Amino acid sequence: MNRKDFLLKSIGLISLSPLVQACIKDPEGGTNATSTDSISGTNNGSSSAKCSITNTETEGPYPTHVPTNFIIKDIRADRQGTPMVANIVIKNGKNACNPLSNVSVDIWHCDADGNYSEYGNSTSAHFLRGRQTTDANGQASFQTIFPGWYSGRAVHIHVHVFDASGKSLLVTQIAFPAAICDTVYTTATNFYKRGKADTSNERDGIFSDGYGLELAGLSGSVENGYTLNHTIVVNA
Repeated sequence: MNRKDFLLKSIGLISLSPLVQACIKDPEGGTNATSTDSISGTNNGSSSAKCSITNTETEGPYPTHVPTNFIIKDIRADRQGTPMVANIVIKNGKNACNPLSNVSVDIWHCDADGNYSEYGNSTSAHFLRGRQTTDANGQASFQTIFPGWYSGRAVHIHVHVFDASGKSLLVTQIAFPAAICDTVYTTATNFYKRGKADTSNERDGIFSDGYGLELAGLSGSVENGYTLNHTIVVNA
């Protein structure tokens, strides 16, 4: 290569470097997508590269006291908020990440005001908690609302997965894309009266080890409701 060609190629690489840098992944494992209608998480695909075991997280201070009492699909009870369908697929990391059927999936999350049932001023209430069994495709689905938030935590849903014998396979949490959260909390103000969440995924201590495998894929709108699609990989 002559000097002229070398200089031309060098200039070309320098001009492209900002584009290359713009594609570098967020070090915390999140996404930098800006659409508020559809943002995908990073562990929801079918490729082998997206089949890592999902992070283990704390069950938190508000686990369901008796999950077997809440085998229900619609967990809203009397709670009001933007409608959301949560589709959670469980895959087996010990079996080529094939779908895992006949396992129990428990979820629980706070209401639009940041409150959990069974605790605090709601000890006798049982909203936004439920258990479903995965089908042949490894999927369990729930009808719920878009979660609210409380101080010190990013928006999240708790998940506990059990095998058919009742053995715990994984306790984890589902993180939410900030752009969609901001849209919900600043648009659906008849339900969500506290404004934007005060803690981002990046600053949340629970997600301090990275949240890429816990980030939900969301589609929909405030007007029509949202659909959450998320894959959790366990060792079963």
